[in-house]
Amino acid sequence: MAIIRDVFTFPHPVDDHIPRTVAAMVSILAVATLVLDMGWLILGLVAGFAARVFTGPTLCPFAQLAIRVIVPAMKRPKKYVAGPPKRFAQSIGLVLSVTAAILHLGFGLVTPAYILVGIVLIFALLESALGFCAGCFIFARLMNIGVVPKDTCEKCADLSVTR
Repeated sequence: MAIIRDVFTFPHPVDDHIPRTVAAMVSILAVATLVLDMGWLILGLVAGFAARVFTGPTLCPFAQLAIRVIVPAMKRPKKYVAGPPKRFAQSIGLVLSVTAAILHLGFGLVTPAYILVGIVLIFALLESALGFCAGCFIFARLMNIGVVPKDTCEKCADLSVTR
């Protein structure tokens, strides 16, 4: 049972270099999808977002590459951020990419699908290049208006928690 629980968890806190590196890889995949006009690559976005939402970095190849190779090679000190807002951001990416896949592959609606991939690209570029997580921004606003419970806010604020 512990093994299943370990697989289906999302880390808190998260070394901010990892989601930013993953976002760079998501950006590359989104650009390839749009520039090469290869709608089937949207399924790669869907798979990555689904893996990160449901298992954190455990089953995501981009996250594993970031954790095991790219981020250690950067040799930067860890910078911890809260995990739940990052998971929420991945959920937004999942919804956008699943919708894009359904539009493109299910209904042949290429333009609306590519607009959604473009939105994913913009969010991923903001995260990777500027460190601005749009999903985290939305998550904070949802806490402010009471949609997300205050105890979530307390958990996110306590970055001394280690796994």
